[in-house]
Amino acid sequence: MIDVRATLIGGCLLSTNLPFSMKVCLAEKPSVAREIAQVIGADRRMDGYYEGNGYQVTWTFGHFCQLKEPDDYRPEWKRWNLHDLPMIPDSFGIKLMRRDEGVVKQFNTIKRLLDAATEVINCGDAGQEGEVIQRWVIHEAKCRKPVKRLWISSLTEEAIRQGFNNLRDGREFDSLYQAGRSRAVGDWLLGLNATRLFTLKYTSYQDKQLLSIGRVQTPTLALLVDRYHEIRNFKPEPYWVLKTEYRNTTFTRINTEAEQKEAQDAPDEQSRLRALGYFVKEDEASKALETVKPARSLSPMLRLRKAASRRPASSTSPRCKCSATTSWVYRPRIR
Repeated sequence: MIDVRATLIGGCLLSTNLPFSMKVCLAEKPSVAREIAQVIGADRRMDGYYEGNGYQVTWTFGHFCQLKEPDDYRPEWKRWNLHDLPMIPDSFGIKLMRRDEGVVKQFNTIKRLLDAATEVINCGDAGQEGEVIQRWVIHEAKCRKPVKRLWISSLTEEAIRQGFNNLRDGREFDSLYQAGRSRAVGDWLLGLNATRLFTLKYTSYQDKQLLSIGRVQTPTLALLVDRYHEIRNFKPEPYWVLKTEYRNTTFTRINTEAEQKEAQDAPDEQSRLRALGYFVKEDEASKALETVKPARSLSPMLRLRKAASRRPASSTSPRCKCSATTSWVYRPRIR
């Protein structure tokens, strides 16, 4: 690209053709591009990008590209058939997420800018997902220019300026990109193959039901189902706890983090209660109460009282009275 520049010498306006350097910044969305453009001086709004001060700042719309669909590799994979499973392409390719007019127009703008750029600055989110999103766009545009990486976690003016003063080589993030790409490929292999397998095997054509399987959604659904059955099958268990009272104030024992962790990992409800310091049998609670009765500092008014307790308790304060308290565990609630 040639830039025609004008120079004023001795009152005469001379024009010279000088090489023009343009850096293209690729942001993940329009709002981020606008913030970056304001800071680096790209103050002219063009069609699909900002320009100025030697920069062109353009943007994608989040997930601009995706891995190709099965029928993009083989036409016969468009039809769902058990005999075609598992579908494993020889290599994975990418394509635009959707082919509507706005996406195609913006991608063509990005490609045109990247083709003419002397340097590309990846301004995607600082993370694995952001790295994959932007690199796929750059690869789809067949850009082979040097790539710098803007690595910032804030869009304040100070953070953007500091980030541009410390641009990093894009090759430093090759491993991050490969990790994200591998995750996407794994999602493709598991999601598309397993979804077709379970749908074809466990539903009929008349059902018109899709059994969607995914790396994240299926374990999450399993957690919800397990919790649902836990609530439905929950059986309350009584428990007792020792409390002390001093000057009309009840003192209770606070569980440690280790005890709470042990309670969370307990195999059943009684084990969970024991881990929290509760007595699961009344005779155990009564025995503990009888043990502290001879203490000289305790009030002689000791009795076994039934009440609702919130957590395990124990204390040895002067003039206190101890009681073994019984309560019922309520059904668990989803938080």
